[in-house]
Amino acid sequence: MERNGGIGIIGLSLAGLGTVVAVPMLFVLLQAIFPHLGENSLREPFGAVWSAFADPRLPELLANTVRLGVCVAVACTIVATPLAVLRALTDLPGKGLWDLLFLIPFMMPPYIGAFAWTMTLQPGGFTTQIFGANGGAFLFSFWGIVTVMTLHLFPVVYFAVSRTLAAIGPRYIHAARTSGAGPLYAFWRITLPLSLPGLAASLLLVFAMSIEEYGTPATLGRQAQYLVLVTSIEERFAEWPIDLPGAAILSLNLVLLALAAFLLQHWIVTRRSYVTISGKHGDASTTPLGAWRWPAVMLFALVAALAVVIPMAAVLITATSNTISGGLAWNNIGLRHFESVLSNRDGAMDALFTSLWLAGGASLGAGLLGLLAAYVTVRSRAPGRGAVDALSTLPNALPGMVVAVGLILAWNRSWWPVQIYNTSFMLLLAYICLLLPYPVRYAAAGLRQISQSLEAAARVSGAGLAMTIRRIVLPMIAPHLAVAMMLVFAIAMRELVASVMVAPPGLRTVSTYVFNQFVQGSAGEGMALSVIAIFSSTAILVAMSRFQKNLEH
Repeated sequence: MERNGGIGIIGLSLAGLGTVVAVPMLFVLLQAIFPHLGENSLREPFGAVWSAFADPRLPELLANTVRLGVCVAVACTIVATPLAVLRALTDLPGKGLWDLLFLIPFMMPPYIGAFAWTMTLQPGGFTTQIFGANGGAFLFSFWGIVTVMTLHLFPVVYFAVSRTLAAIGPRYIHAARTSGAGPLYAFWRITLPLSLPGLAASLLLVFAMSIEEYGTPATLGRQAQYLVLVTSIEERFAEWPIDLPGAAILSLNLVLLALAAFLLQHWIVTRRSYVTISGKHGDASTTPLGAWRWPAVMLFALVAALAVVIPMAAVLITATSNTISGGLAWNNIGLRHFESVLSNRDGAMDALFTSLWLAGGASLGAGLLGLLAAYVTVRSRAPGRGAVDALSTLPNALPGMVVAVGLILAWNRSWWPVQIYNTSFMLLLAYICLLLPYPVRYAAAGLRQISQSLEAAARVSGAGLAMTIRRIVLPMIAPHLAVAMMLVFAIAMRELVASVMVAPPGLRTVSTYVFNQFVQGSAGEGMALSVIAIFSSTAILVAMSRFQKNLEH
């Protein structure tokens, strides 16, 4: 990389990462240390820290958060691991179909899933109308929260472990069986240990997503009187008097929990070797299920029914029921909620268009910043590269609630030359910060596949750094970047935490509209907008996917 151009691109990357990542985190830390920072005063440093740790509710909040994350991770392991083993190592029928079905829960916003189960199991809900019984007591309890979150997150473990096992193949199991080991012994001593890297990585992600999830604990946890860190942080902003130091301190606790999980996962996967792939082709054979073939299919069908069919059916029934009190009856079916949404009553279509342009802006902003950060990380050896690398990976350990708190604390200052507080740009910054790791990872992977000789040839021919990136690097990694930007768009369309916390008054996104409609008792309109948003974003993603395939050709 040219020295002058390299310094310039590093400076540009640091400026972008500083605005998006470093400034919010710095103000979270400063607010935790200096409780009167909002008054532009640095008096009584650490004064709020001692009072916060003396709060009798803090140990309960920490314990509840850790308990929820651990239980969801364990439950996902119990549900997903047998499915992953059957998917990877046996002749299970319809593997592609099960993969497709198990993508749906993860793509459905978690708060929509929580609402769907509420409509199904609450007293007077769909199960009451069909079977005369309800599951409200279970749903609005700790184990109800764990169950709903598990049905949403188990695909993370399923796909990670199944792909890991498929790469390993069954040859080691066959060797163990030949030596006299039973099937359970071979699984326990060989298959499970070899799949540990994929399992540990996915469980880290599940734990982190569980402790930062806001929609399900806010929907179900408050009725169950089960408070966690994220709901308590939101309360400190929503209830008067606003407690900024307390919110900052709780946010740092949330970051420390996520970092502790990362360090544990790193220790697990680095303490021994898990190399199983050599130069020889792996054994692609699978174990015949025999008499267990249909029981295995029934197990997959049961999980699909709980995770996909029932929530989706509840969403569609709620959206097409004229009135909730009318119940499950043919004369209660209608499209009035869709008519209300399409006529922009209560700003429903405004919320959809706002989410679309914010998601599009986030995908472009994160894609550009991710490309710069990845190029510096992979190609540059100049001073400042380490800072860019650290700042671009920091969002991995930043829960959405922490990013939202940091943005509020950072930009709610009168001395900034440009005021972005209480504007939609705040929300755009939050989305970019939260979703930045996706384009960084994908762009870095693409850059490592491109020989540096191509860039050297361009420079010898007289091209500068900017032209080299624009004419050589960008076209070659465009497919990688396009996939990352599609992920950013899809996740930004469903993001709730940052939207609830930093959206300015009067600005609604799909997530805040649906959440507020459900809280206010207008679940039908909220579900109708959810259906429209899902189809709209899916159509855009299909178009982006086709564009990405054209780039590859």
